[in-house]
Amino acid sequence: MTTLRTADDTWEALGELADNELLHVLTKLFDVYYAELKQNPGNPAAAVFFDRLARAVTQTGQCNLNRR
Repeated sequence: MTTLRTADDTWEALGELADNELLHVLTKLFDVYYAELKQNPGNPAAAVFFDRLARAVTQTGQCNLNRR
């Protein structure tokens, strides 16, 4: 496994993943931050992750509604 060093490297690697692999990445990120939040409810990184994730879900849902 290659270590990704920059955001651009990570973006490129994400672009090469299949849809089911992208779902696995999102699930893994959710699991990691959820565990952090359960262990330390005041964890700022976990709070930011879930805030941004919620906004991304909302924005995606709104974009999908606008397409219909």
